[in-house]
Amino acid sequence: MRIHILGICGTFMGSLALLARDIGIRVSGSDEHVYPPMSTQLEAEGIQLMQGYHIEHLDDEPDLVVIGNAMSRGNPIVEHVLNKGLAYTSGPQFFAEHILKDKWVMAAAGTHGKTTTGSMLAWILEYAGMSPGFLIGGIPANFGISARMGKTPFFVVEADEYDTAFFDKRSKFVHYHPRTAILNNLEFDHADIFENLAAIQKQFHHLVRTIPGDGRIISPANCEALNRVLEMGCWSQQEQLGVEWTTHLIEADGSVFDVIYQGKVVGQVNWSQTGDHNVANGLAAIAAARHVGVLPALACEALSLFKGVKRRMELLADIEGIKVYDDFAHHPTAIETTLNGLRARHQNDRIRAIIEPRSNTMKMGIHGGALSDCVKNASEVIWFQPTNIEWLQDGFIDKSPVSTRVMSSTEEIIDYLIETSEEGDHLVIMSNGGFEGIHQRLLVKLNNAAASKKG
Repeated sequence: MRIHILGICGTFMGSLALLARDIGIRVSGSDEHVYPPMSTQLEAEGIQLMQGYHIEHLDDEPDLVVIGNAMSRGNPIVEHVLNKGLAYTSGPQFFAEHILKDKWVMAAAGTHGKTTTGSMLAWILEYAGMSPGFLIGGIPANFGISARMGKTPFFVVEADEYDTAFFDKRSKFVHYHPRTAILNNLEFDHADIFENLAAIQKQFHHLVRTIPGDGRIISPANCEALNRVLEMGCWSQQEQLGVEWTTHLIEADGSVFDVIYQGKVVGQVNWSQTGDHNVANGLAAIAAARHVGVLPALACEALSLFKGVKRRMELLADIEGIKVYDDFAHHPTAIETTLNGLRARHQNDRIRAIIEPRSNTMKMGIHGGALSDCVKNASEVIWFQPTNIEWLQDGFIDKSPVSTRVMSSTEEIIDYLIETSEEGDHLVIMSNGGFEGIHQRLLVKLNNAAASKKG
């Protein structure tokens, strides 16, 4: 069987390409936006990538075209598929039919933390000798790859609520039919496809309806939006973080904490992660692993060796005492919790956030007010303002609780950082896209500046 994937460099579709290849399917793909880490991962794995969406890519007709959710009617290659009557399907449907069949699916869902929690869970199972399969919307450092088939029936998947395809407007996760489900949290997001929070809750309840009676749902007790979803009807076992599962912080930044199950300390995590959000993610992963037989003490041992995920507060470099991080920020809460965790660990250092409001919801200005407040634990914030974003004007800077600049050029941002950064600074680059390659460009100039000083 040969498939061609449209939108292959997306985090989900790129991972799907690897899995399809692993089960003997010949894979090629096209994408308009080809950038690391997914492009380099696919090329390293020998998967043919084609730049752009040109109908010539389908001249040698594949058996099946797998269409990503970024593709829409009017795109020439989509119209070609339909006009020619080529067989096509969505990524999630292909995933369910060809990869997840006969698997014990363990899903990590929620507005925030899906990638990190899924990575933690996969690593716990790996450490416990269970060799899970997984598909993660990022690259867990413990594995160095975003997806694999595994050697047992257990399969960990990052369960995304975004829609499936132009011809299937259900959330992706409705296709996965998990037996173990983590519902991390729920806030309004994806304003480009969801009218309001209630519309997202409806999709989450569709997910809940697919979980078997002897399956298990793990969710935080203090999330009202999720509680309302479960009140719509739940037929599965439930465990709540904050009730059955709690933690006790040994270090205020979350780097060391006890895990407590039903009132009894069952393990301690001592790891490189920080922040309350990561403590919550870790606790959820421990609870989910217990559902498939991993003792909490062993899960805590595993998390103490967890190395994180690429682009999730990934330390790219420390150049003459200036630390540069890459973080996949897409929502005010994600920005806030990340900066809170860094501030807890480095209470007196200068933290400088460089943010590209790239998600569709951010571009629309839906989170404008929340974005002003979410950076309060930074010392300074620099917002990138491309031409299609107007809401960063009109008093946005005046509302900010910290020193704020708005710049319309990544070159301008880099030059400013080179001129003003000092030893002890933490430069946190926050974007869920390529950000015009600002990360590596900044590192090159920082290294050049350091060499000039020595020279």
